[in-house]
Amino acid sequence: MVCGGQAIFPSESSKMKKSSSRVPSIRVKRVYDPASPDDGFRVLVDRLWPRGIRKEQLVLDLWMKDVAPSDALRKWFGHDPAKWEEFGRRYREELQQRPQQLDLLLSHALSSGLTLLFAAHDRDHNQAVVLREVLLERARSGENQTGR
Repeated sequence: MVCGGQAIFPSESSKMKKSSSRVPSIRVKRVYDPASPDDGFRVLVDRLWPRGIRKEQLVLDLWMKDVAPSDALRKWFGHDPAKWEEFGRRYREELQQRPQQLDLLLSHALSSGLTLLFAAHDRDHNQAVVLREVLLERARSGENQTGR
């Protein structure tokens, strides 16, 4: 639907408003872990394609390089747990510049469930963990930039 030269998608905006009171289902998994029917929408959130996996091998719905940490941040962090807190702060700042991508991910989390896929060895200190926290906070606050 177009109104005043601007596209309006009532189903999307109403879906986000209705679903903002629900708790989104967001999992975090390594790309090397087997896919599960409970995974819902599977999104790779690494900037680089994972080593040792051919594209046809990975069960994947979307590769969102845009929500991965910038190259500079990724290289600075180097998966050093001592830099974890600062990495999280900086990555959150980068994510604030991507409201449409966050809303898309949150929409999938609320409708069918979402699994954020990453390749790092450390399951506790990686961008998918921070991204999951940001999405859950966004859902709790009802923040939705693109669905207004």
